[in-house]
Order: sequence, then C-alpha cells, then structure tokens
Amino acid sequence: MEKKHLNKVTPLLLTVAIILADQLSKAWIVTNIPENTIGYRFFGDFLAIIHVRNTAIAFSMGTSLPLAVKFVGFILVPIFLLIVVFVLYWSKKVELSRFQYWVLALFMGGGIGNLIDRIFRSFRVVDFISVKVYGFLGFERWPTWNISDASLVISGILLAITILLTPTGKKDTNDV
Repeated sequence: MEKKHLNKVTPLLLTVAIILADQLSKAWIVTNIPENTIGYRFFGDFLAIIHVRNTAIAFSMGTSLPLAVKFVGFILVPIFLLIVVFVLYWSKKVELSRFQYWVLALFMGGGIGNLIDRIFRSFRVVDFISVKVYGFLGFERWPTWNISDASLVISGILLAITILLTPTGKKDTNDV
C-alpha cells in the first residue's frame, strides 16, 4: 500500500475507536444507570456519572424545536458536514498535514457517535459525564457530555490551532 494512502487510512482507526468507545460507554450507561439518576460520584462531588438524554445540541440548545427542524438541523446538516469532511479528507486537491488527518478523524468519530444516537435513539443523545466547574462561565456544573462531545470539542480546538498556526506559504504584499 502506498505510504501516502496509508497515512490517510491509519487515522481512521481513531474514528472507529471513538465510535466504539462512545457507543459502548453509552450502552453501558443505558443498561446500568436509570435515566435521570446519578450512578457514581468521584472526588466528592467533582465528577459524576449520570444518565441523562439530550434532545438538542450543545448546552441543550434547540430542545423545543419542531421535529422537522430537528431532523434537518440535527441529522441532515451533520450528515452533510460529515460528507464534506470525508470528501476533503480524501481529496487530492486539499493539502493537509498528518496531524490534521488525525484531527479530522477525531472529528468524524465524534460526529458519527452522536449522529448514531440521534438516528437510533429518537434524537435522544446519551450524556453521562458531569463535572463541577465552581461557577465558571456561570455554571455550577458543566453541561453533561459524552465521549463524542469531547472528541468534537477537542478536534475543533486542535483544528483551529492548526489553521491559525500553519503558515499559508504565500504572503500578500498588500497586507499591512
């Protein structure tokens, strides 16, 4: 197998690992912790494993939207975005660093993980990690999250950093 092709295939193992870890952890939560209850606490009240369902997106935005809007916004748009990322991932016209392939693989794993929940759990994403943040940004506890959420946030931060710190190679002489 050509080395350049292998460099694109190998990060997809991370995509698969994120999807498996996400779905297996959610299955364990659903099986072992009744919905809307705390199963475990660690470090006092700092970390809690709790079974909640999010019927919206980040920070429960969109909970009261009509079902048709949720279908478009929470299923069709993410599918479209995943397709765009997948096409860019395999495009010969887009130059990505090896690190950026890994970041996109992390993003795809997180996106697919939550999309599986939205499709197969009636728009009800299983969230289970609750962390006390002591008033940070006005939150006593950070909104409950899961492995896919963490993957999406981390990949977004890393992608932004790589875009901001990667030289473009061409400098416009008109820039001041």
